[in-house]
Amino acid sequence: MKVAQAMLQEGHELLLLGFAPLAEFAGGDLCRFYGLEIAPQVHTFEAPRRLFPYLAFWKALGWRPDLIYTWAPQVAVLGLLVGKPVVLEAHLLPSGLVGPLWYRLFALLPGKKRLASVTQALYRLLQERHHLHMDSEVVIAPNGVDLERFADLPSPSQSRARLALPEKMTVLCSGHLYAGRGAALFLELAARFPAVHFLWVGGRSRELEYWRTRVAAQKLENVTFYGFVPNEQLPLFLAAADILLMPYEQKIGISSGDIDSSEIASPMKMFEYMAAGRPILASDLPVLREVLDEKTAVFCPPNEAGSWEKALEQLLADAMLRSRLGEEAKWRARAYTWRERARRILQGSETWAKQALTNTF
Repeated sequence: MKVAQAMLQEGHELLLLGFAPLAEFAGGDLCRFYGLEIAPQVHTFEAPRRLFPYLAFWKALGWRPDLIYTWAPQVAVLGLLVGKPVVLEAHLLPSGLVGPLWYRLFALLPGKKRLASVTQALYRLLQERHHLHMDSEVVIAPNGVDLERFADLPSPSQSRARLALPEKMTVLCSGHLYAGRGAALFLELAARFPAVHFLWVGGRSRELEYWRTRVAAQKLENVTFYGFVPNEQLPLFLAAADILLMPYEQKIGISSGDIDSSEIASPMKMFEYMAAGRPILASDLPVLREVLDEKTAVFCPPNEAGSWEKALEQLLADAMLRSRLGEEAKWRARAYTWRERARRILQGSETWAKQALTNTF
């Protein structure tokens, strides 16, 4: 949705094709749910997941697009085969027997095309493991943030008052509670810092129930699993924190199944954390260092609770360090806006449609 909004803000016309039924599409407020200023036109339809890319491509052709922008390599390949300019945005490595084949076909087929990889690490692994070599047609495009939504945030104390949160030092983690997101380490740290409020914002109901049960069993009175909040409210929650956590484990799960994204991930919350201007305490994963460094974050080895305890103790005790890290991160976040990302990905594409049409005949 953020990608779609950025394209609209840059003056492009756009139609978004998606699955149905989806709760957020079913008459819901897209702007509130996703934190948007402009909601794209969304067309949804019901289809088996495996058939969706092919049906979506067929429907897309009915709108006679000048360019197809997709996360599905099947759609990208079919677009090239009919002479359409294509941008394929890559977030994960292809899997199974057929997945790598689609990527190779995309690389080999002629046409106006671009691969937007969310991390340098992902493109490197596509080269090493799947022999994908298309350097001149690749843009490294990390995820982004809407800086406008993080302008003039109140202080942590003021934010906590607005949200009716406890007025005490607060350590916050946002996002889902999928495997590998570090919830166990989160609780372990909470047990070691009973005077600090540990707040987790986000998560689905079944994961929340599990972790809330764990909290009760451990009698941790300083832990809150708040649950889902609309994205439009997220900046205020992040502003309520004194320290923001990214306690990723060695393997990071995703919503669609048993896939490890720890080598290639570009977490959206990393950019939101930066824009919030709060210090970041993060797992020392190489892919995160494509964006962060010691001037913007404190790093700890995944799952080494002792190292995290020591680092957190230092941050809690040093207000100047917290301020310095937060200010530098906020300054650097300016390079990662969604609109700037859209410009880089689509740079030069204005001429593609005319050239593709000429080459088709």
